[in-house]
Amino acid sequence: MYGPVPSRRLSQSLGIDIVPFKVCTLDCIYCQLGRTSEKTVERKEYAPINDVLAELKDRLETGLHPDFITISGSGEPTLHSRLADLITGIKNITDIPVAVITNGTLLFRQDVRADCAKADVVLPSLDAPDQQTFQRINRPHKDISIENVISGLAAFRNEFAGQIWLELFLIAGVNTNPGQIAKFKDVVKHIRPDKIHLNTAVRPTAEPGLQKLNQEKLRDIAKQLGKNCEVVADFSPRPCGKHNETKPEYLLSMLKRRPCSLNDICEALAISTGDALKSITQLQLRGLISSTEKDGLTFYHANPR
Repeated sequence: MYGPVPSRRLSQSLGIDIVPFKVCTLDCIYCQLGRTSEKTVERKEYAPINDVLAELKDRLETGLHPDFITISGSGEPTLHSRLADLITGIKNITDIPVAVITNGTLLFRQDVRADCAKADVVLPSLDAPDQQTFQRINRPHKDISIENVISGLAAFRNEFAGQIWLELFLIAGVNTNPGQIAKFKDVVKHIRPDKIHLNTAVRPTAEPGLQKLNQEKLRDIAKQLGKNCEVVADFSPRPCGKHNETKPEYLLSMLKRRPCSLNDICEALAISTGDALKSITQLQLRGLISSTEKDGLTFYHANPR
């Protein structure tokens, strides 16, 4: 469990990580956490649900009240075979809305769709409108095709009464030519999400050299995709709510999920630059975090386990 962390899509989000680090159905070239260590489509009870719910209850009893409880983390959460039980358990504890952040690759399975349908908001991703681009960007498990992904998302839309916020991750020169954008538009019409979120490579990525789109280009693509499309790429920080977690261990937990700049850390933890640097230095001396440069900005990230 980690957070609350500020999210451009979910405001203050308390995260629940239920799959081991980098156990995923994909090995995306843009992943902020590096290469996938175990590529699989096998669903298991990776984390004991009762333990997760007990930890959540303890955190909420401290008076914590995030905007969302988000099931996501450092692996693909729909690989957990008891996802439905977890969501039901959360709803028995609190009325805080539950969000699931997923790559959407297993939604072609009826059991996965039924599990995700228990959430209030589901945030799937779609980075390719065709198989060639899918292979290039997402490097999927051999049992997954882009046809599976798109048909699963469309089927989920037909069955799910809650909100679907679809993220498109765009990489300059990879999935952004006019033909690909036209294909994306057709696919999005088929899926019918409530919102479309455009993101790009503003943070360090698994494969070096990936180029982000600038804000002007993203806004132009957003206009092409329709009025429910918005840019969520984090080009400039936004003010965040405050909470009292300031320990280095909390910072480490956050950096395990995504690389953060010094400004990200200060805003997320509501601490001064000096306090943030103190925690960063402690974690670096313990060999737990490192730094990477991206577009002239330093990002801190947790070292591989």
